[in-house]
Amino acid sequence: MLTPPAVGKTINRLRKEKQLTLDQLASLCGVSKSMLSQIERNETNPTLAIVWRLAEALDQTIDDLIRGEEGSGSLSIVAGSSVPVLHDPDGQYSLTILSPADLVNDIEWYELRLAPSGALVSDPHAPRTMEHLTVLEGEISLTTGEETGLVKTGETARYRADRPHAIQNASDKETRALLVMMIGK
Repeated sequence: MLTPPAVGKTINRLRKEKQLTLDQLASLCGVSKSMLSQIERNETNPTLAIVWRLAEALDQTIDDLIRGEEGSGSLSIVAGSSVPVLHDPDGQYSLTILSPADLVNDIEWYELRLAPSGALVSDPHAPRTMEHLTVLEGEISLTTGEETGLVKTGETARYRADRPHAIQNASDKETRALLVMMIGK
């Protein structure tokens, strides 16, 4: 059974490294001293909004707080069982989220698996967003706006994703690809 990350120990360590009292950190992030104390003792799990406030106050990323001690070095190995996977309810595709949470507004990358004839159809993303699709196994029919192309094993397609686009398996076997999305700014 998966347990939520214990961010309390990390917050306590960072607070002490910055020589902050609970009162000072509470003032910086707008979270009550009693709530901070409970979080540091791992008696409660903070909401994402509170983790974001704490990350800002401690000059860290949300990912740093969630990874804790694991993230303090220069090498980080994430267990396969803790990597999130999004499954299409109809079984057409699965997306394994490979990018860290702190990059979600800049760049995201996924392993995409498409069932035979399966498709991932997307509405336009933010203006100037680009996607890069590298086919690892199989063939993919890619449509972006009014353009369509066939991407084969070993090939990479680069395309605007700020318009409707669709990625469809063009073979009778499961297709695998890496999908990188660079969010437009």
